[in-house]
Amino acid sequence: MDEMAEKALFAVVGTVPVEDFPRVCGEVCLGDEQICIQGKHGGLPLLPVNRGTPALLAAAIKTGEVLGMPLPLAFLAGDIGKGDGSRELYAWLEIHLKTYQLQALVFHYLQPDADWHNRVLFSAQEMKPRPLLIADAGFMYAAKMSGQSQIYDLFTPDAGELAFLADEEAPHPFYTRGFILHEENRIPELIARACTYGNAAKFMIVKGKKDYIVCEQNILETVDSPSVEAMEAMGGTGDTLTGIVTALAASGMEIGRACAAAARVNRIAGYDAALNPASQVAEIIARIPKALKEVLQQV
Repeated sequence: MDEMAEKALFAVVGTVPVEDFPRVCGEVCLGDEQICIQGKHGGLPLLPVNRGTPALLAAAIKTGEVLGMPLPLAFLAGDIGKGDGSRELYAWLEIHLKTYQLQALVFHYLQPDADWHNRVLFSAQEMKPRPLLIADAGFMYAAKMSGQSQIYDLFTPDAGELAFLADEEAPHPFYTRGFILHEENRIPELIARACTYGNAAKFMIVKGKKDYIVCEQNILETVDSPSVEAMEAMGGTGDTLTGIVTALAASGMEIGRACAAAARVNRIAGYDAALNPASQVAEIIARIPKALKEVLQQV
């Protein structure tokens, strides 16, 4: 590890939909609504923060700025759906991840692969100290598919992803059984089912019109205000929520409190942005610092 890596408190693992984007690891920064690796792009394309892993990174960086945290690390690869970038990143993580010292580690968009997931998870468990383990998107799918969900500290599913976690027989999200409906009024039932069958992390934020903060099957609280209708159909808002909670948890905030605070910050930032159907997630990200300061004054 270099000196920058030693300072980082958390790292983000994910892929970006850019063909020929190489596997890279290093400190990331945010400028002009774009993510850049190690302070310079060195011939690599800068990554717009519209959605996906770059949106998560941007939200985490903005959160960390308010908390006075060092910049995070990112372990990234390009993958346009073929799985080659994900496999290359999995293989690198299996060997090198155990050498890093971090407070939190979040796995985001990677092509689900139960075998590779397990290899990387075993490497993460060898890290000293063991970081908080957070999974969203593809890696959350892989965790459930491999029967390892309960090792994680936090999942951040939306209602559809929760339905897959709740189906103890489905080997892949495509095969979630039809009777396990992901309707808003059935969220508590799905939470209970996912926990009963061991397919949930210790904590969960279930993202939706109403956000549920869950610990070991118990719904600690719900967050539904401010309600911003435009956020419901806007891609990337779940990614920003995961980025915010990752930084808060890595800062040392108790994870249940971090989940509730992150849900509020994300909503307030969206409200302050006065979103409309043409809005971009970068408008939310820019307002995270103000929203976070507001929430921290209340808790």
